[in-house]
Amino acid sequence: MPGLITSAATGRDRTRSRAMRHTRSTGADMSTELTALVSAMDTARQQLTGPGAPWELEQRTINGVELRCYKQAPGTLRDAIDSGRTHGDRICVSYEDERYTFDAFFEAADRLANHLVSNCGVHRGDRVAIAMRNYPEWMMTFVAAVSIGAIVVPLNSWGKTEELCYGIQDSGSRIVVCDSQRLELIRDALPELDCKAILVRGGDAGDERVEPWSVSQQQAAKHPEVEISPGDLAIIMYTSGTTGKPKGAASTHFAVAQALYNFEFHAAQSAMANMPTIEKMLGSGFDSATLLAVPLFHVSGCYAIFLGNLRGGRKTCIMYKWDPARALEIIESERITVFTGVPTMTMALLEHPNFASTDTSSLFALGAGGTACPPHLTDLIYSKLPDAYPGTGYGMTETNATGSSCTGAAFRLRPNAAGNLSPIVEVRTVNENGEALPAGETGELYLRSPTNVQRYWNLPEASAATFIDGWVATGDIGHVDDLGFLYVVDRVKDMVIRGGENIYPVEVEGVLLTHPAVHEATVFGVPHQRWGEELMASVYLGEDVASEEELRTFLGEHLAAFKVPARILISSGELPKNATGKVLKKAIRDAYLAQS
Repeated sequence: MPGLITSAATGRDRTRSRAMRHTRSTGADMSTELTALVSAMDTARQQLTGPGAPWELEQRTINGVELRCYKQAPGTLRDAIDSGRTHGDRICVSYEDERYTFDAFFEAADRLANHLVSNCGVHRGDRVAIAMRNYPEWMMTFVAAVSIGAIVVPLNSWGKTEELCYGIQDSGSRIVVCDSQRLELIRDALPELDCKAILVRGGDAGDERVEPWSVSQQQAAKHPEVEISPGDLAIIMYTSGTTGKPKGAASTHFAVAQALYNFEFHAAQSAMANMPTIEKMLGSGFDSATLLAVPLFHVSGCYAIFLGNLRGGRKTCIMYKWDPARALEIIESERITVFTGVPTMTMALLEHPNFASTDTSSLFALGAGGTACPPHLTDLIYSKLPDAYPGTGYGMTETNATGSSCTGAAFRLRPNAAGNLSPIVEVRTVNENGEALPAGETGELYLRSPTNVQRYWNLPEASAATFIDGWVATGDIGHVDDLGFLYVVDRVKDMVIRGGENIYPVEVEGVLLTHPAVHEATVFGVPHQRWGEELMASVYLGEDVASEEELRTFLGEHLAAFKVPARILISSGELPKNATGKVLKKAIRDAYLAQS
């Protein structure tokens, strides 16, 4: 490879080379293995969804649309959550040196629920906002609000005063449960917002509109009985807001309950199709425990980890903040079996200098979602953890994280795919005019399922543009192949048209990330007088060394010339990201244009 590579980069390259040799050694059998896997997954699906099976399917008419649903799924989110009450004295949540059993967790949540109704006047349909970093009290507040028929409003804990106040005001939240850092950002606005705060892990409230969490815990541990219907709203979850104001995706109890049940279907289906790996996991002797390193205000942290573990009786270990060295310490001390993060977090964990000296014998399952996986991630995972059970998937806030799943052998055999579709999900692709394309053709993805949100809160025009006859217009470009694997190519708004040629930045980013010196990369389009748009890139190299020309030459060896960025900007620090770990492409593009 041309150019200068530091010893650290060379080490990374050697690791990848070993993994790629392993991949190549089994390459001749991959087609046969893939055919067998697809057959096993189809068989599992038929067995799990047939008449009388746990995930039996049925047709239901919802808002005038015929949808496939899980017949035996809980009718409400409260019903789904209450299944966690059966796990008794098992450890539910750990945070630093704190431990909460399932009994203690639900007792605290019930005390808060009683307080919200008896002393705060919260009724069915009222909104209760949560504005804090990942704490056990975040989870307890969520359960308490759901149990009394209130609508939970998770707010971005990375947000500043304007964004937090916007979420409270837009949702009409009467109560916000927050930590001291968020309280200081919104305290002065509480009177104008007509909102009261419950302060978690703070000192004296010092304000008539603020009371400490401890007051709620003086109530009896019994939540009031409130009737909840499946069609009632359960959550208003705001989008990340990387462009414009965040939009509140409003989900019903029924939709979220179906989504949770769907996660469990995919887990069962994948287990049946990956029995040798599952048997090794079960034979390890470690109880299931998940490291929570992603935000709870995001669907992956809230649904796939928190609520999934709550229902399944599995331990959730909360990190104070993301740090790969600290994550390795927790994996060793808590015997973590499952780690889920965006790809950059997974790579940082596996490539950390302390990984080799840390006891990671409990770690089997690795999740890498939220954004496209770099091409070399699969090789990296298996080089570090040969018996790994990795996975990714596709979903969005507007579908309650439901779409497709790619776990175990599927992740290894189809590393560029977002997985197989859920049985309750329909997909189609459309052209720029919204017209349906033939099966297999690439276009904007439309998804339809019972998990889709109802609407954007207070935004009828945006709702009409996104939610169409039961379909969600995702804004993502992709297709489904003849084996039923979904591929997500890029975002519609990110596609660059250079001289009439369509360029998907995620493809170029993927190649850039295979260069051993590149730790982070983003690719975007800028106006160009001749071509209409020109391609640009920004990369972060960490302590490694590579020149712009070396990187452009490298890309030219793997891509058509028109896909090679005109400029590759080498950043002196990590690329800016939002709270879920996604690179802020628009912010980088805007900063470049402002300096041009």
